[in-house]
Amino acid sequence: MSEASESSELKEFGEQGQRVRKPLYTAPQPSGAAKMYAENPGPALEGMYRRIWETSMRDMPFVNHALSIAAIGFRRYEGDWVGAVVSPWFLNLFILPGGGSLWSDRASGDRVKIPLPVGTLEFIADYDPDGDIPAYQYCPLFVSVSQFTSHESAMTAAEEALEVLFSVPEPESEPLPAANFAPTVEAAAATAKEPIPARRAFFQGLAGRRP
Repeated sequence: MSEASESSELKEFGEQGQRVRKPLYTAPQPSGAAKMYAENPGPALEGMYRRIWETSMRDMPFVNHALSIAAIGFRRYEGDWVGAVVSPWFLNLFILPGGGSLWSDRASGDRVKIPLPVGTLEFIADYDPDGDIPAYQYCPLFVSVSQFTSHESAMTAAEEALEVLFSVPEPESEPLPAANFAPTVEAAAATAKEPIPARRAFFQGLAGRRP
């Protein structure tokens, strides 16, 4: 066996003679700090997904043709950009870097917990050095957008989600001492029937909190 072939074999099997498993795919790693956006990145994000829709998604069987692309409600929070995007194949929250404290550079597929007023939500990082927007993080709001019968209804859902996202939960009141608190059966039943706002309960579920 020649030195070259022996060297190649060592590389394939490792120094201990064990086969080295090579992953079929390695997620792109950020080569440097992500681009910071001084202005609202919503229009650029919307433009990117419009191009994706026109070039590669329009004929996919799972898209909802009642929906179109729209970036909604992007605003600064803790120095970074938070908003939502509606599309025919997803409705997601997004975080983009603005030089604040929420953003951290991550490889594609990494999961990162982001503290927001409604609670801590888990976002998924995406990084494509050749993309219109190289780095962003997203949190899916719905498994499927097939439930929406119109673009307006999806827009409303995104707007309401952002409203709840940035609302501070009311602190839970501490129970009164037992000696001073003896609710009637009627009062207890009435309290049990009070519904928890569906939108807040939804986000509490995303945050891993019981509503």
